[in-house]
Amino acid sequence: MTQIKVIIPAYNEADSITHVIKAIPDIVNEVIVVSNNSTDDTEINARNAGATVLKETNKGYGYACLKGMEYIANQTKKPDIIVFLDGDYSDYPEELTKIVSPIINDNLDFVIGARVKELREAGSMTMPQIFGNWLATTLMSLFFNAKFTDLGPFRAIKYNKLLALNMEDKTYGWTVEMQLKALKQKLSYTEVPVNYRNRIGVSKVSGTVKGAIFAGAKILGWIFKYSIKK
Repeated sequence: MTQIKVIIPAYNEADSITHVIKAIPDIVNEVIVVSNNSTDDTEINARNAGATVLKETNKGYGYACLKGMEYIANQTKKPDIIVFLDGDYSDYPEELTKIVSPIINDNLDFVIGARVKELREAGSMTMPQIFGNWLATTLMSLFFNAKFTDLGPFRAIKYNKLLALNMEDKTYGWTVEMQLKALKQKLSYTEVPVNYRNRIGVSKVSGTVKGAIFAGAKILGWIFKYSIKK
């Protein structure tokens, strides 16, 4: 039986987190919500919905993901697959079965949920997000011959392959770092088209000018760093 654990970084997602957890398929063995300095009822609601709740006081998406990984590393029984999912209910958690299928059935290492235009709800991605995704994936194609079309946060990876990536980024560069290192280590990967809707609440990255600028700079920084390393 394939062991699957889900890591959900969350900052003030009290209104959405229960919906996210409840929609995750039963094939998942543990849902881990990492509260990244939440000041609302995110932690209480997540716990009541059946998730394991961790706290990460260092602010940053990568910090939260690394906290979840640290927790798993200290468990006796290790999972086969780790799924990363946002806590804002913009993704459809029930599509997790679709995300992990290429790993379970085809033995691929890494799968990205691609937020393709025809499956996106109007307004669910901002223009800076759309442009940033296009630019990042175009550069990855140019420099590394990558086939990615998205930096989507809904993703699955074999646990042992994730450990081998030695993930470092603490903030906005987490997703692109994972994709670049997967390319560098020649992991087998694919994208699966997923539905995407308007999130509940305000985005902490794309919803602010500062967040969008910092995220863009971090993403481009990782790409150029790896293009030089090539």
